[in-house]
Amino acid sequence: MLTALALSVPAALPGAGAAAPAAPPASAAADLMTRARLAQATYVIQAPEIRGNPNLLNGEQRETILRAMKTDSGAAIKRRYPQATVTTDETAPNAIRVTPILITPGALLPWLSMGAQLQLDFPEGRRVILSESHSVLTVYQHQADAANFVFDSLSKKLP
Repeated sequence: MLTALALSVPAALPGAGAAAPAAPPASAAADLMTRARLAQATYVIQAPEIRGNPNLLNGEQRETILRAMKTDSGAAIKRRYPQATVTTDETAPNAIRVTPILITPGALLPWLSMGAQLQLDFPEGRRVILSESHSVLTVYQHQADAANFVFDSLSKKLP
């Protein structure tokens, strides 16, 4: 869960400062992203990443946010697909690897946007990235449930 102090961290636009990998062709992504497959899949939650302005967080804030991202991204997937298995076991076979990503803005201003992504790496070697932006103020208003809000919003983009 994100604390009020940690929530005052704004995020840059998704992809800012880092080149996104090439997206798979639409038909390939569609084959990977069927509701039936995703609902029964095993998801391995990878170490979350914070990109953007590194000066917005101190070490304690960063650790709090990273913990919340790891826990709440997995919980959002489980809420979306109750039959799915969510684990941190790196050895899980045929699992979809999920990397939660937060992209901070250049400054803590309520009208700036924070980006959030779920990077899904499929066992077939393909990658799908779900992205969304919210204003710093909107995320801050969710207080301790901010990570749940952000990752639930992203998980709604899954079929």
